[in-house]
Amino acid sequence: MKSKELFQHTFKALRHELGHDRPRDTRPMWQRRLSTQSVFCRALVDNGYLTEEQMQRAAQRYRLGTSRDGGVIFWQTDQLEQVYDGKIMYYRTDCHRDHSRKPTWVSYLLKRNGLLPEYWKSEHCLFGTHLVNAQFTMHNAQLAVAVVESEKTAIILSEHYPDCLWLAAGGLYELTAVKLFPLRGRKIILFPDTDTDGMAYGTWYKVMQEAQHLLGQTIHLSALLEQRATKAEKAAKIDIVDYLFRN
Repeated sequence: MKSKELFQHTFKALRHELGHDRPRDTRPMWQRRLSTQSVFCRALVDNGYLTEEQMQRAAQRYRLGTSRDGGVIFWQTDQLEQVYDGKIMYYRTDCHRDHSRKPTWVSYLLKRNGLLPEYWKSEHCLFGTHLVNAQFTMHNAQLAVAVVESEKTAIILSEHYPDCLWLAAGGLYELTAVKLFPLRGRKIILFPDTDTDGMAYGTWYKVMQEAQHLLGQTIHLSALLEQRATKAEKAAKIDIVDYLFRN
């Protein structure tokens, strides 16, 4: 037997011994990682943001996943069901971010493990964009689209205020006019976080202006937090969930 054939035979036997020759799971990665066992999902219920039923419903709506080390995976999927990437974030049991653990991207892990080429550069879309695809349009065509900064906020408010489709930019500077383009033709309301110098509001105001020019329609920018948040709340850089759950 030639050395090449011997190697192939040995490798095949090794794979069989390890169980690696079982049928490959061909489901999309987000379906394989669907789970509500992340610290984040459990904290939503334990801290009173959502009931167990609401959490399960919201997790299914946004297709939440769980990483092997307990992080929550926020998949970014567009209106055509194309998965752009998945952001893995870590939360404490009080449902606040665990800043001792940096967020990471699924694409980064795939590249690190040789499953994506190093030159691969993922694009991003708004978290929840898949909710405006054709499957949902028939039932939700009249719903306004509300865009907030954090995925956590969108998930919570989707259950408390179902008269809107809640999407998230994933960060103050992650919102762009181009990312709002799939929402054209719908009523769009932006809900920026707040701060002491109005930077968040001002940043999203500029995006609003650019989006109005690109989409050719009016975009609404909520000044709720700018007008009603206290000085202490602005110093804490609260978002709309913090404001609504402050009592």
